[in-house]
This record gives sequence, structure tokens and C-alpha cells, in this order.
Amino acid sequence: MNALRIVTLLLVCTLAACGGTRGPLDQDERPPEQTRAVVPEFRLGAGDIISVSVWKNPDLTARVPVRPDGFVSLPLAGEVVAGGRTPAEIARDTEQKLAQFIRTPKVSVIIEEIPSAEFKNRVRVVGGVAEPKSISHREGMTVIDLVLEGGGTNEFASPNATKLYRTIDGVARVFDIYLDDILSRGLLDTNYPLIPGDVITIPERRF
Repeated sequence: MNALRIVTLLLVCTLAACGGTRGPLDQDERPPEQTRAVVPEFRLGAGDIISVSVWKNPDLTARVPVRPDGFVSLPLAGEVVAGGRTPAEIARDTEQKLAQFIRTPKVSVIIEEIPSAEFKNRVRVVGGVAEPKSISHREGMTVIDLVLEGGGTNEFASPNATKLYRTIDGVARVFDIYLDDILSRGLLDTNYPLIPGDVITIPERRF
């Protein structure tokens, strides 16, 4: 009888431990904090249109789209990489190409149309939600805002296995989101602010 009580007590303790509150996340388990002062430079994408002008050389002025291969074709300079680059980087590269024809060329690049920005500015939630969504990012948007945009989790979701996929300095990173803790227990430490390009995935249970 004593042995049965001991086994029962151990089982109760184990279940209690399993249902206990998880500890705080280490700093390296959380996305870096975003500050308003740090605004990433806009980088051009396919379909964007730029105007390139060369000081004192109006015949070299061109209004060109960024092709799907990431290049633009410019008078005299030829093929210049534009996709994934800033206007300043494009201007610098163009100046280097023109230097063999013109003494100290001064190039300015102005963005005229940026259809790629709308796509880059989106955030997405997929997996165990009522309706997977890809929507435009809004200032102040958080994990829970995006999940609610998708109609909340569905009956097959595993909310505490949710992941946030984010590219930081060109490197893809993955962060845990304890969505069930957010929704059911009000623990908001993983209700991260979102930035453009974020993807939230909510796995579904397999039966």
C-alpha cells in the first residue's frame, strides 16, 4: 500500500511539473529589439523603376526598370546590378563603370516607382489558423494581431510549437512563440512586435 502511495505521489508531482510555468527566455532566444531610430535602407527589387542621371551629361540620363535578373541597362555604363541594392550603391557602381569614359562622373539615382515594396512589406501566418494570411505590415503589429487576422488557431493547431521566421542582417533566424501561453494564460513575453517580412508558422497535430 505504501509503495502504491509513493508511485501515485511521484506521478502527481510529474504531472504538476509538466503543467508548470516555463522559465523566462534567454536573450538569445528572443528576436533583437527593434528601435524607431534604426530604419533599414530600402533595397530595390524586380519591377522597381529608377531614374539615373549623370551630372553635366544629360544624354546619359535614363529611366529604367529593375529586371527580374536584378540588373538595369544604362547608357554607356551597360549592365549594373540594382536588385537588392540601395540607390547609393547603384550610383557608386555606375560611377565606377563610367570612370573609364568620363572624368570624375557624378551619378544620382532616384527611386520613381516601387511596386516591390508592397510585397516586401507583408507579414504572413500559415499552418494551424482558420485562414492563412499574407497582409501588409502595420506599425505596432504583434504576433497576436496577425494570428487574429487569420481567424485564430484551428482545432488541429499546436499553438505552443509556433515559430517566427525572420531575416536579420541577411541571415534567416527562427524564434519560438508560445502562442497557447499568449492566448490562454496571458503570458505575453513571446507576443513579439512584427517587422516586414516576418513569417509565423503554426504546426498542426498529426493523428
